[in-house]
Amino acid sequence: MKFRGYQQDLIDKALPLLKKHKFLYFAMEVRTGKTLTSLGVSELLPIKNLLFVTKKKAISSIQDDYDTLDPDYAMTVINYESLHKINPTGWDMIILDEAHCMGAFPKPTRRAKIVRELMSRNSCYVILLSGTPTPESYSQMYHQVFAIPNNPFSEYKNFYKFAKDYVKVIERPFYGGRLIKDYRGGSEEIINMMKPHTLMYTQKEAKFQVKTTETVLEVQMKPLLYELIDKLKKDLVLEGQFDDVLAETPVKLMMKLHQMYSGTVKFESGNSIVLDLSKADFIYDRFNGQQIGIFYKFTEELNALKEVYGDTLCTELDEFNDTDKTIALQIVSGREGISLAKAEALVYYNIDFSATSYWQSRDRMTTKTRLHNDIYWIFSKGGIEKRIYQAVTKKKDYTLKHFQRDVISL
Repeated sequence: MKFRGYQQDLIDKALPLLKKHKFLYFAMEVRTGKTLTSLGVSELLPIKNLLFVTKKKAISSIQDDYDTLDPDYAMTVINYESLHKINPTGWDMIILDEAHCMGAFPKPTRRAKIVRELMSRNSCYVILLSGTPTPESYSQMYHQVFAIPNNPFSEYKNFYKFAKDYVKVIERPFYGGRLIKDYRGGSEEIINMMKPHTLMYTQKEAKFQVKTTETVLEVQMKPLLYELIDKLKKDLVLEGQFDDVLAETPVKLMMKLHQMYSGTVKFESGNSIVLDLSKADFIYDRFNGQQIGIFYKFTEELNALKEVYGDTLCTELDEFNDTDKTIALQIVSGREGISLAKAEALVYYNIDFSATSYWQSRDRMTTKTRLHNDIYWIFSKGGIEKRIYQAVTKKKDYTLKHFQRDVISL
């Protein structure tokens, strides 16, 4: 198989780094081909068994790349949640896709702990892949690499010891008057320490020509929905015949308004309902005749779309690619590792608080040859979504601090 010129250059640069350090971080932006590049350099190493760990929705596309390359080594591709099911030993190469998903701090996630246990049982090459290695803080790097024996921070037994040298820790007021330590102030020196182990590549360097246009469309929701929202903001409770909605803390009020402005709500029992189909109806009417990708936030939003779209909506990539159906994906699980190149436009039913979700999901249609991406945000009139959008487009998560400022004018 013939690689693109820049992919072959990256393979040539990666090989000596892997031979020297046994691990490498490919920080390659979305759609530049980091999967194929990592499989390509693996073919030049003395390996027999490769384990590729990724998100569930990306498994089929990674298997396709492997089949296209047809290397001499055997590959097992598995999602992070299923790692406990495989034989933990016998791997010559482990590739960790979307490695930033292990970057939580100050404590490691269960996912990062399982990967660390896996690494402890294999003396192997390791490649980490991500288009956005530290999307919110340089502090996110520590737990991505702490499982690798010869990582630049291996002298630190845990994040807290690492933070003493690499993080500017501040105390912030929290709900109830408590002070909590904020570890987001990771030093740029973290990235400098990773440079000998990192190869970066951008869409601009790959000469991507795509132009992205974002459009905000506002929807007038039903009067009853606005009445319920006003009552919840005033009383902090909605009492139903069989169940209640409680918003007794600022965090819960923020979450409930986030749901309700898009027409759904989750009760104290855990049950959820659709209150208003206005957004789903608007999307169906506005984009009728187009095959689009829709990102939703809450499960009941998917149910609203299913009620309006019927059997012209799907939730699986293979069905989307093989038919003319529109696809609906949950924004957090669908923001990474998948391609929506077939979509005529991306439409957001709702918006996530995370800046990472914004920047990663909006690139799902991008390809080397695509010239234009049309993205549409569907916001309720007078709702919270536009305030969230203003934060995440500036690469800031929407937080309780933002909400407490904004709720006065909502």
